[in-house]
Amino acid sequence: MSGLKNSPFGKRLRGTDEDSPRKGRGRFTPAFGVAPASTPSLDSRPTTSEAATPESPERGAHRDYGDRFVPTRDAGDMRTTYHLMDGATPSTPKKNRMIPTESDALKEQANAIFNSILHTEVTPSSPQRSGSPVRQPSASTSTLPTTPTRRRLFAFNSPSRSNPATPSRRLDLPNDEAYSLSPVRAESRYLLESPRRQLRSVCKTPYRVLDAPELADDFYLNLVDWSSTNVLGVGLGACVYLWTAHTAQVSKLCDLNSVHDTISSVSWVQKGTSLAVGTLSGRLHIYDASTLQLTRTYERAHTQRIGALSWNSHILSSGSRDRMVHHRDVREPGTRPFKKCQGHKQEVCGLRWSGDGGPQAATLASGGNDNKVCIWDLRGSKRPGGLGTPARTGNVPGSSSAAGTSNGDDGDTPLWKFHEHTAAVKALAWDPHVSGILATGGGTADKHIRFWNVQNGTMLNELDTGSQVCNLTWSLTSHEIVSTHGFSSTTAQNQICIWKYPSLDMVASLTGHTHRVLYLAMSPDGETIVTGAGDETLRFWNAFPKKENHEAHRESKLDYAKLIR
Repeated sequence: MSGLKNSPFGKRLRGTDEDSPRKGRGRFTPAFGVAPASTPSLDSRPTTSEAATPESPERGAHRDYGDRFVPTRDAGDMRTTYHLMDGATPSTPKKNRMIPTESDALKEQANAIFNSILHTEVTPSSPQRSGSPVRQPSASTSTLPTTPTRRRLFAFNSPSRSNPATPSRRLDLPNDEAYSLSPVRAESRYLLESPRRQLRSVCKTPYRVLDAPELADDFYLNLVDWSSTNVLGVGLGACVYLWTAHTAQVSKLCDLNSVHDTISSVSWVQKGTSLAVGTLSGRLHIYDASTLQLTRTYERAHTQRIGALSWNSHILSSGSRDRMVHHRDVREPGTRPFKKCQGHKQEVCGLRWSGDGGPQAATLASGGNDNKVCIWDLRGSKRPGGLGTPARTGNVPGSSSAAGTSNGDDGDTPLWKFHEHTAAVKALAWDPHVSGILATGGGTADKHIRFWNVQNGTMLNELDTGSQVCNLTWSLTSHEIVSTHGFSSTTAQNQICIWKYPSLDMVASLTGHTHRVLYLAMSPDGETIVTGAGDETLRFWNAFPKKENHEAHRESKLDYAKLIR
């Protein structure tokens, strides 16, 4: 026996007896090999394994832990839990982010309805739980509570009429959800059965594609424009071609290969056949498209390339890489501009006059590579007095925040200067339906379309498109705006998007170009747009509906045939 006691097995047996719990202490047998200290407690008090001491009165208490815990969800807030799922993503600044995809407006509407129904089904409104009736405070009940004299445990009587939310009273209603055969709730059925907004269908394919060889893939150039006489002007390399829409005839307007120059911008006058052409060397030519003749030339219009042109009746404004904006009256025999404006620190890549060249079109918007947007008024008007201007929109050098100074009387100082964009601003468009509304689009680092009220210098709205904004133009037949895009941070790129204003809902997304859609023009009837890209193609799209002619549907009072009984 002594041999067994001194053997290795006997030593291990004695060690086990010494490490065993003392008598009187409750044993714990972990079911899954978990130490008692790591066992979670189901109440707020500390467990005996952590707080028990030799002097503790709970030393002999026995806790029976089960292997399954089924929580109750009666007190849980499913609505809060549903919203916490969105909070798991990395925290980013709150933005009105709307990334355009290739899905159309109908699919976007269906996705919105599905999200609403899913939210209703997962996080329903909390039902009215039946609780104990609340007694009105009185003299008898304001005293300390007493033991009720009624000792019956069961009472068989009709439910109280003062509390119709009890289950027995709720089931008396014939339209209760308990009797419904629908798999969704009443709120979801209401969403599914409610009438939906009729969406406009837009053809996703261009009805005509033209080859445009040597169409420059340069963001800072403006080489496509559509005239009021339904003639499309395109700058290809050193030449300018005219395409007549109703006859599909192509004419060559000019060729600058003889002077070793290249076309950098083209622009039609609002009403007429005059076409302005800017070049890389800084020359400015004006042609008569009806006769294909050169009417006049400004040899040194700018010291560097002219990337932006805009007409206001007989006033021609040009923006250049030399950071200057020149205004010329084409009726004057001289070549010097009557006004020079310098509000940008880098190249001027966008110019757009408001209106259609009428007497009220006296406001010019310019966008530059310095990420700034300037609003000019050549009449010398000052800012509206008494209107406070935020620092982000009124930070104009040499002027106060509320009104223009004496330097602004001659129009050399911008009326407003917007600093919100973080990339070059080429896309500019004035709203033809609401006076004083300007839309601007930023480049690759910005990707935003912003809407401004130039009457008080405030930003109305902004839209994150997710891709480089190259061009903007408003519809003449509906309150919509079309944008063309280039470099993108999403899968969809080189797309043409149509947005509803002011809701900024996407109407359609058109794809087809394989390069950045750098050029955009609209037909004079407002139904067709043409887009150009670095893939050397011009694509024509039926983007907007026909303009409704209310005069044709109006009944004439002189129609005697309808007066005969």
